[in-house]
Amino acid sequence: MHKIMALDIGTKRIGIALSDYLQVIATPHSFISRTPENVAIEEITKIAKENRVEKIVVGVPINMDGTTGFQAQDCIDFSQKILGFDIIYEDERLTSEEAEERLRKRKIDFRKNKGLVDMESACVILEQYLGK
Repeated sequence: MHKIMALDIGTKRIGIALSDYLQVIATPHSFISRTPENVAIEEITKIAKENRVEKIVVGVPINMDGTTGFQAQDCIDFSQKILGFDIIYEDERLTSEEAEERLRKRKIDFRKNKGLVDMESACVILEQYLGK
């Protein structure tokens, strides 16, 4: 069995979540800096290999009207540089709001650590994918 990784790609940070080996449960893993880009890609690849990942689910922020905007294209362009894995795109509309709500319910103050939101957003993206 292999795990599935999910990425919430932002302009500053990338949130990472991983499934279990049964591909049922999603867990926040970490967040990394988006820059420099080559280092970010190396770190994603390293984490994926260490965790026996074959698929990477990338959250793509589709506009509310269903179109692909600049941010969505940026996520797609970045993810195409990650080689050696099946890349799957998942609509991530409103995942940040969902992530913030989850953190608030657990009484976690994320205002000074936005990486927590990125990790939780990646988890939401992965849960959406696993639920299909």
